[in-house]
Amino acid sequence: MSKQYPAFFRRLLPGLILCLATSVSSAQQPRQTPRINYEPAESGVSWESLRGLNFGTPAAMIPYGTDLLQFGLLWLPVPERRPPAQIVFVHGDCWINDYDVRHTHPLSTALAQAGYAVWTLEYRRVGDNDGGWPNSYDDIKAGIAHIHPAPEFPDLPLILIGYSSGGQLALLAGAEDPSIKGVIGLAAVTDIIKFAEGDNACQAATAGFMNGTFENRSEQYHAANPAEKTPHANTVLLYGSEDDVVPAEQASLIKGARTVKVDGAGHVDWMHPGTEAFNVLLKTIEEMLASPAS
Repeated sequence: MSKQYPAFFRRLLPGLILCLATSVSSAQQPRQTPRINYEPAESGVSWESLRGLNFGTPAAMIPYGTDLLQFGLLWLPVPERRPPAQIVFVHGDCWINDYDVRHTHPLSTALAQAGYAVWTLEYRRVGDNDGGWPNSYDDIKAGIAHIHPAPEFPDLPLILIGYSSGGQLALLAGAEDPSIKGVIGLAAVTDIIKFAEGDNACQAATAGFMNGTFENRSEQYHAANPAEKTPHANTVLLYGSEDDVVPAEQASLIKGARTVKVDGAGHVDWMHPGTEAFNVLLKTIEEMLASPAS
C-alpha cells in the first residue's frame, strides 16, 4: 500500500482525527455506522481490493502518549450489546510508515460488527521520529497498558492480535502480560533473526527496524525475537499456505503455540472480512474466549 498523503500531512492527521473524536461525548453513546455487508472474497486478496472496501467510523480516538502517532482508534458494537471481549489489534506491514492504521479499518469494522470492542493501535514506525526498535515496541506496551483494564469494561477479557510484523510486537507484549486472555498472530513474524535473512521487501526492511543487521546488533535482535521468549500460554498462530511475504517457517514457536493453517490463503487475506481466513480468525477468537483461564 503506497503513501496516500505527504509526510507532513500524515503527521497532522492523528491530531485532526482527535479534534473530531473529542467532539463526541460519552453521554451520546456513539454508535457504529450502519452495518456494512462484506461480500465473500476468494483467497489471494490484493492490497488494491482491500483499499476499495467500505468501513465504519471509530467511536473515538484515544491518545496513549504525547507523540501524534501514539493513539488508538476505539471501535464499538451497538451500545445495547455488551461486548464479550476487548480486542487490541496491532497492524504490521514491515514496520515502516508507508503503511498505517487506515488499512485496518474494514477489519476493525467487521470485528465490531461481530460484537467486540476493538482498540486498533497506531504507533511510531521506521520513518517516524524515534520509530523502530525498541520504541515501536514500547508504544505497543504503552497502548495496551492504557486500555487494559478499561474503565468502561473493567471485567472483560482482552485478546491481543498482531498482523505480520505487528505480530512480532504482539507476541512479545503478550509474553510479558499474563492478564491478557490470549494472543493471536496473523501471518506473524515469529523469528526476526531468520526473517531478516530473507530477501523480499519486507524481510529487507528488518535491518531498518532494528537499526542494523544481526551481525552488528545481535543483542538487540535477541531481545526482539519472539522465538526466544516463552509465549503467552494461550497463543495461536494463523497463517496462509500461499503467503508470499512471511514464510511458512515463521508459523510456529518452539516454546509453545497452536498453529492453524488456512489452505490457499495469502498474506492480505487476514485483513479482508469476506475471506475464509477472516472466518477462521473469528472462530479462533471464540475458541480462545471459551478456553479455561490461563
